[in-house]
Amino acid sequence: MAEKTQKLEAFVWEGKDRKGNKAKGELAGSNVALVKAQLRKQGIIPNKVRKKPKPLFGGSKKITPFDIAMLTRQLATMMKAGVPLVQSFDIVADGLENKGLQELVMSIRNDISSGTGFASSLRKHPKYFDDLYCNLVDSGEKAGALEQMLDRIATYLEKTETLKKKVKKAMTYPIAVIVVAIVVTAILLVKVVPQFESLFQGFGADLPVFTQFIIRISEWMQAWWFIVLLGIVGTVFLFKEAKRRSQKFSDFVDKYTLKLPIVGEILDKSAVAKFGRVLSTTFAAGVPLVDALDSVAGATGNAVYRDAVMNIKNDVSSGTQLQASMRQQGVFPVMAVQLTAIGEESGNLDDMLSKVAEHYEGVVDDMVDNLTALMEPMIMAVLGVLVGGLIIAMYLPIFQMGQVV
Repeated sequence: MAEKTQKLEAFVWEGKDRKGNKAKGELAGSNVALVKAQLRKQGIIPNKVRKKPKPLFGGSKKITPFDIAMLTRQLATMMKAGVPLVQSFDIVADGLENKGLQELVMSIRNDISSGTGFASSLRKHPKYFDDLYCNLVDSGEKAGALEQMLDRIATYLEKTETLKKKVKKAMTYPIAVIVVAIVVTAILLVKVVPQFESLFQGFGADLPVFTQFIIRISEWMQAWWFIVLLGIVGTVFLFKEAKRRSQKFSDFVDKYTLKLPIVGEILDKSAVAKFGRVLSTTFAAGVPLVDALDSVAGATGNAVYRDAVMNIKNDVSSGTQLQASMRQQGVFPVMAVQLTAIGEESGNLDDMLSKVAEHYEGVVDDMVDNLTALMEPMIMAVLGVLVGGLIIAMYLPIFQMGQVV
C-alpha cells in the first residue's frame, strides 16, 4: 500500500547563515524536523522553527481557475525553455504570493520528485484539476510532448475562463438593474413617502388616486418590509438549491434561459464556443473523437448542448460523420456545422474546430459589449421611471392646491 502523502504546512524560522549573520523567513514542509533539515542543506543554522500562525480573519486566498491557468502557462513556458519539470515547480512556487496555491504546487512537486507521474499527482487534487486536464496531461506524458500539451491546456483554460467571465458579466448586468431598482424604490417607499404622508394629513382635502395608491404601498412596505426581504432571499436560496439538487429542474432552467432575449443568445453562442474549444484541444491531443465528446458534453455548460453532444457521440460511434450528426441536432449554427464539415473533408478537424471557437468567442465578446452599452441607458430609464413616478405622486397634491389658489 502506498504511503499517504503528508500535508505541507507553512513554517517561520529564525537562524544564522554561513557568515554568522541573522536570517529569518518562511518555508513549506510537513514537520519541524524536515524543515530544519532543509535549512541546514541551504547553509542555515536554525534557532527557532515553528508553524506559521493562521490569521484571525481569513486565511489563504482562494485558488481560482485563473490561478490554475496561470500556473499551467508558467509551467509550459519553463519546460519550453528546457527547464526540468521538478525545477519548474520550484521556480513557479517561489514567485507565488497566494500561499494556498504555493502549497498546492509544492505538494505536486514533492509527489513528482518521489517518482509519481505528473498526471497521477494532479489526480490527487480533483478540486483544482478535472478529468479533462488530467487526461490531457497523461496523453502529453505518454507521447513525450508534455510542454506542447501544457501550452495547449493553458490556451484552453485562458480562453474558457475569459469566455466565462464575459458571460457572467452579461448575466450580472440585468440582475444589477433589477436589484438597484428594487433597493432605490424600497428606500423611497419606506423613508421618503412617509414624510410626505405626514405633510398631506394637514391638507384637509382628498388626495389624488395615484398618490393614495403610492401611500398604501408605502404603508404596506413599512409594515411588511422584513417579510418581503425574507421572501426574496428565500426565493433565491430555494432556486439555487433546487437547481443544485434536481437535475430535471436544472435542465428545465438551462432550456428556457436559451430562449431569453439577448442573454439567451449570448449563452447559446458561448456553448458553441466551448464545444469548439474543448473538442479541438482534446482531438489535437490525440484523444479519439468518441472519447473526446465525453469531455465536451460536460464542458458546454448547458443541458441542451450536453444532450446534443451525447447524441452526437452515439451517432459517431455508429459511423455517422461529426458534421452530419451536428446538423441533425438542430442546435448548432450553420457556420459551425460548415466549418466542421470542411475540417472533416480536409483532415484538419482540430484547426477548423479551433476556428469555430475563435469565431463564436468573438461573437460573444461583441454581444456582451453591445449589451453593456444598451444596459447603461436602460438603467437610467428604469430608475427615472420609478423615482420620477414616486416624485410625481408626492407632488400632485401640492400642484392641485396651487391650481385651487
